[in-house]
Amino acid sequence: MSDIKKVVLAYSGGLDTSIILKWLQETYRCEVVTFTADLGQGEELEPARRKAELLGIKDIYVEDLREEFVRDYVFPMFRANALYEGVYLLGTSIARPLIAKRQIEIAAETGADAVCHGATGKGNDQVRFELGYYALNPDIRVIAPWREWDLNSRAKLIRFAEEHQIPIAKDKRGEAPFSVDANLLHTSSEGKALEDPDQSAPEYVYQRTVAPEDAPDTPTIIEIGFERGDAVSIDGEALSPAALLTRLNTLGGANGIGRLDLVENRFVGMKSRGIYETPGGTVLLAAHRGMESLTLDRGAGHLKDELMPRYAELIYNGFWFSPEREMLQALIDKSQEHVTGTVRLKLYKGSATVIGRRSPYSLYSEEHVTFEEDAVYDQRDAQGFIKLNALRLRLAAARARRMNKRG
Repeated sequence: MSDIKKVVLAYSGGLDTSIILKWLQETYRCEVVTFTADLGQGEELEPARRKAELLGIKDIYVEDLREEFVRDYVFPMFRANALYEGVYLLGTSIARPLIAKRQIEIAAETGADAVCHGATGKGNDQVRFELGYYALNPDIRVIAPWREWDLNSRAKLIRFAEEHQIPIAKDKRGEAPFSVDANLLHTSSEGKALEDPDQSAPEYVYQRTVAPEDAPDTPTIIEIGFERGDAVSIDGEALSPAALLTRLNTLGGANGIGRLDLVENRFVGMKSRGIYETPGGTVLLAAHRGMESLTLDRGAGHLKDELMPRYAELIYNGFWFSPEREMLQALIDKSQEHVTGTVRLKLYKGSATVIGRRSPYSLYSEEHVTFEEDAVYDQRDAQGFIKLNALRLRLAAARARRMNKRG
């Protein structure tokens, strides 16, 4: 690794990645290119540019990737109704492949021979970033400072920053109460005050949602329009993917929707506790399942539900660019051909409830399910259907009876 000439750093502008930037310059004596992605984290990114300039960086990339993030990553994942371990909407996981992809592209554009991330050696993100890098450029070299340096405490990081005149935000001088990752889909808070899974998360941890008990006493009614499995409108107004998710975040957050306190199984083997907020995603998931309930064939829907945990695990573990994820995506996308229509939801004190749905491709037949007289279904047909399905059960029961008599 000593002959590295140029490296592309995933740079947030925060303390850790600013220290990494300087550490790269000192350790590898190489040119550093910074890449800062706007994925809807809700922070002003120009300070990251200014800090990179202050640290002597010439090639600085600050890019708005919100539309690409929602259109090409979040929406395909939501077509699958993906949930890791039954509850987690994969907000951090789904952002990493896009960042990795753009880093590799910038490396090609600038002639860099290495990429660098700020993920620790204990977490999932190191795996997600690096699997993405290698899938897109098998020859790329990867620098992971947390696995190399000896700056293994907050005090050492602060000391390094002070020695190298790296600006430190005042709230970083003490022990940070928890760490936060955010994008347009969610916020994730971990560590410090949240490490004891038996201690309730303090209210100040939550950034995008009001407490459900403090949400309005009057429900909010909205309609979400879908085309081929993707949300395209709210209350009849067509919106771009990023604008739509932003609107749902506002609506869901105001009604206390999308909070999750989770102890999960990391890919590297340990359990971790995280506090997640996914207001818009929680509403979107409920709406999408409501649309599928009307338009998706039973066999197709049940097969999707069987495959979903595997699909979600692939994303969680960093295999977005794997052939098996792409194969599953093709199946999922095929299932969405007729998932088009409108879903009406009630948002109220932490819940998003489907209260109506309609579609030009509906498979629901009122003629068949009515309790009134109908001319399309002969109830006598059910007798043969039941007897055929009961045949193996009757044969097994008859065998048990014979065995009991012999005993």
